[in-house]
Amino acid sequence: MSFITRGFEGRRRSREPSGRIPPGQYATLDFPVLSAGPTPRISREEWRLTLADTTGAERSWSWEEFTALPVTDITVDIHCVTKWTKLDTTWGGVTLEDLLAGVELGEATVVLAHSYDGYTTNVPLADLSGGRAMVAHTYAGEPLEPEHGGPARLLVPHLYFWKSAKWVNRLEMLTHDRPGFWESYGYHNYGDPWREQRYSGD
Repeated sequence: MSFITRGFEGRRRSREPSGRIPPGQYATLDFPVLSAGPTPRISREEWRLTLADTTGAERSWSWEEFTALPVTDITVDIHCVTKWTKLDTTWGGVTLEDLLAGVELGEATVVLAHSYDGYTTNVPLADLSGGRAMVAHTYAGEPLEPEHGGPARLLVPHLYFWKSAKWVNRLEMLTHDRPGFWESYGYHNYGDPWREQRYSGD
């Protein structure tokens, strides 16, 4: 059985706007649900997000504590490695800058995101700065549904969407890179849609 899906046919837009669709992608009106396994159901009462620095020190938030942090709303395009792009998606959540405020980053260069279902993915720490990434808990003004990663998911919209780990529960700071789930099965280690970095060697 292959873990790598090389295509997905969704409901395409009749006209695709110039300059916003990366090479090899098409715009869809759908929001396809693609996961490596079953959808976990995590109640907000049991949900926790933990941040671990390079010394092993941890900081964690309950759902109540997490949702009390400053909320940022963004509108972004998202791009899946299976070739669909969805334009003008709106999200609300906590930026990584706000989560990392006061955290000693030390020699950290990479973040390994962990999810409740055991999924992992690696993202350079630099790609989580500058307002480019958040832990999102709303989509289109509504609480994020489990199928799309709720209660909360990592959102890194400038990279292919497998980097935006669903059901995130731990962000681990690393001094050396460590491949995550799909990266270990042949997906590109970085995943820039504009450079078509879908698979290892692209």
